Amino acid sequence: MKNKPIIIGVTGGSGSGKTSVSRAIYNRFPDHSIMMLEHDSYYKDQSGISFEERLKTNYDHPFAFDTDLLIEHLKELTHYQSVEVPIYDYVAHTRSEEVYVQAPKEVIILEGILILEDERLRDMMDIKIYVDTDDDIRIIRRINRDMNERGRTLESVIGQYLSVVKPMYHQFIEPTKRYADIIVPEGGENHVAIDLIATKVASFLNHD
Repeated sequence: MKNKPIIIGVTGGSGSGKTSVSRAIYNRFPDHSIMMLEHDSYYKDQSGISFEERLKTNYDHPFAFDTDLLIEHLKELTHYQSVEVPIYDYVAHTRSEEVYVQAPKEVIILEGILILEDERLRDMMDIKIYVDTDDDIRIIRRINRDMNERGRTLESVIGQYLSVVKPMYHQFIEPTKRYADIIVPEGGENHVAIDLIATKVASFLNHD
């Protein structure tokens, strides 16, 4: 009988380094059955509203996510069933018609800014990680990313950060820190924390 897959939740504010932490854990287990799943893939389908309305979407609010579908998929994955993960189209601001098939794995790394906000999700996780990075570093990383990768202007990035990202962080994301088993300062550069997490994951994997 196969053991139930373990679910590792990795959260933190935008630009905190949660993706770096997730990849660092992932890369520690090259010979194991391991996968990464992003909460961002589960933004709600907005095809039923106009493009102008879609532009007003607050992507940092819990209501932006189809968390029910994510929970359903996690349940299927923990029963070793494949799922069809949605693909979000950030240009059209709605869910793409494309999906990708995710096969079940022994270790599921679930990453997202609001994964600890929903009690049902929290209860499914074996390890809950909060990546805690200074606000100044996070806004600088966000500016670099959005200008270089998403073609945004400096003014638009700062405007969105001050009007949406920062208030949502303090209202919804930072309060979930209290649910974390492990708080990792400074993200993927914290090699001691990554070592400790990897040891814990290994103990799960080696447990009969």
